[in-house]
Amino acid sequence: MTEVASQDGKPRSVASAVNRQQQFEALVRAHSGELYRYAYWLCGQDALAQDLVQETFLRAWRALDALRDDVAAKAWLATILRREHARLYERKPMPTTDIGDLDLSDDAPSPEQLGEDSVLRAAIAKLEPKYREPLVLQVLGGFSCGEVAAQLGITESAVMTQVFRARQKLRGLLDGKETEAVLHGLP
Repeated sequence: MTEVASQDGKPRSVASAVNRQQQFEALVRAHSGELYRYAYWLCGQDALAQDLVQETFLRAWRALDALRDDVAAKAWLATILRREHARLYERKPMPTTDIGDLDLSDDAPSPEQLGEDSVLRAAIAKLEPKYREPLVLQVLGGFSCGEVAAQLGITESAVMTQVFRARQKLRGLLDGKETEAVLHGLP
């Protein structure tokens, strides 16, 4: 049997390498769209979101042997993506520009402001991160409460509470009220 070197330097059969390649291609096909949407919500920039997804898949390829359960692949990839996004800010200082040097006279709306979802996007962006992240993971990422809880390191009941409150706050923002909905109890 012909052998090739693996990432860790140990010999691997050609059939195993082909199987690994097919497994990775299936992961990319199945999850690249969802990962891009999540990356875009994290960073708000198209090119950066694409770069984050590429870096996520590069790290996933290197650690593909660590993936034991294909069912957990989505959560595994989302965790890698979140960590890649965090690495952007821990390695390099954020560039700053003196606001006096900027020409801010352009009053034309940006492409994000022209779309029908711009109001919803702006309202979600106004939410506190404590509420926004579980909501985005559940609604856009399609994760269950248990998966969101595992990714954020909190309990499932905390996820359900935060998502409920996020929806309340979002409803208030979309109705033009900055306050939360009032909960009424029995006397």
